[in-house]
Formats: sequence, C-alpha cells, structure tokens
Amino acid sequence: MSRRPGNYTRRFVGNGGIFHPKSRASPLLYIVLVFLGVILFIGYFYRSSGRDKAVFSRIEGDFTCTLEVQRAIPILKKAYGDSMHKVLHVGPDTCSVVSKFLKEEETEAWGVEPYDIEDADGNCKSLVRKGIVRVADIKFPLPYRPKSFSLVIVSDALDYLSPRYLNKTLPDLARVSTDGLVIFTGYPGHSRAKVAELSKFGRPAKMRSSSWWVRFFLQTSLEENEAAIKKFEQAAIKSSFQSRCQVFHLNSYH
Repeated sequence: MSRRPGNYTRRFVGNGGIFHPKSRASPLLYIVLVFLGVILFIGYFYRSSGRDKAVFSRIEGDFTCTLEVQRAIPILKKAYGDSMHKVLHVGPDTCSVVSKFLKEEETEAWGVEPYDIEDADGNCKSLVRKGIVRVADIKFPLPYRPKSFSLVIVSDALDYLSPRYLNKTLPDLARVSTDGLVIFTGYPGHSRAKVAELSKFGRPAKMRSSSWWVRFFLQTSLEENEAAIKKFEQAAIKSSFQSRCQVFHLNSYH
C-alpha cells in the first residue's frame, strides 16, 4: 500500500521558517515606530502653528493688530514718506514693532507698552533699560512733550479703553505727534474675552464699528487725514496688501 507524499511546505513552516503564521514583529520595534511617529507629528504641528501665527495671530477668535502694523510698515512708508523718520508706537508687544522699525533706514522709533512686561524677552527688557520703550498707563498723559514725534501709531490699545478714558487718551496721542496719528483697531466680532485677556488688560476688548470711531473723532475735534488715506490705499493696492484690521489716519492738533 503506497504512502501519501509528505507536505514539505507545511513541515518547513512548522519548523519555524519565516513564513510561520504566528511570526510577529518585535514588540520593541513596534513601540519605537509609534514613538517616532508621535515625535514627527508633534514637530509638524508646532511648525505649522508657528507659521500660521506669524501670518495672523488668531486663535479661537483672538487676534492682534500689532502684527498688522509690522506687515503695514512698507505701506506706511510710502504713504507718509519723511514723516516716518521719528515714530512712536503705542500698544501691547510694542518691543516687536519698535525692533522692526529700527531695522528700517533713516527711522528712529520709540514705544509705549501699556501693560506689564514681566514675561518679556531679553531684547524687550534691553529696550526698556535704554529708555526706547517705556511702560506707562495710557489712561494718563504720556511722558512726552508736545510734538515729540512725527508720527504716532497705535494698535490693540484703544480697544480696551472705555469712552471715558478715550476722551483723554486719544487727544493726548495727537498732542505728541506733528504729522499724524494712525490707529489700528479690530473689527466688531473679531475677538472674545478670555481669562488670560481679562487678567492682563482688566476688561475684554470692545471692538467698535468704523462709524462709531468716525463719530468719536468728531467729538474730540480730530479730523481724518484725507491725503494720507488716499496714499495708503494706493500703496496697499499696488502691493496687494489688505489689512485685517481697521486703519484710521488722523491729523495732529495744530
């Protein structure tokens, strides 16, 4: 009686060959691969977040017009020309704006930081020590003589003031300028209060409409600078610049 030929393939597998159905990758290798994947994902996430923040610091409805000022510097130079030689910036994170201005040719820059700078970096603290940046409550008169600067630029500061203080602060900003006052402010609906915001600024930002600001300018005897508005708009169109904040150009008091 003949015997059935043996199944050599099955015998080979049964002896622990590489095709054994129960063979598995090392658990340690699996853990290492998962760990590397997590590291790569985290690195990509933070790199993307940093890039997005540099373009527009807007997270969960929060935003800043200070970055818009930095983006608008070339447009402002075309609109104001020689009036950009001595600039005062007023607003949160003014150190970043001042540092950017100081890199421009034939431009002197100073700043007023309305809020605490305990968490500021070394560069900012250096600017404060040199007197280039001052920490001051803008609800009170600025520590400068009348017409100390050719141009005053304000961002993210007036939105936190009630009309009671705006009546004093806005004229004082115009007082220290000779050639004009530029205001960067948010659009209604762009921001909402956060715990961190409330602890730093004392109150949530109040985003007001352009019509509200125009009425307020009239009440404080401040006129819009029509020539600067036209030049700014023309320069913005040529450079394909579109501000994400409201921008107002006002004349100084004469």
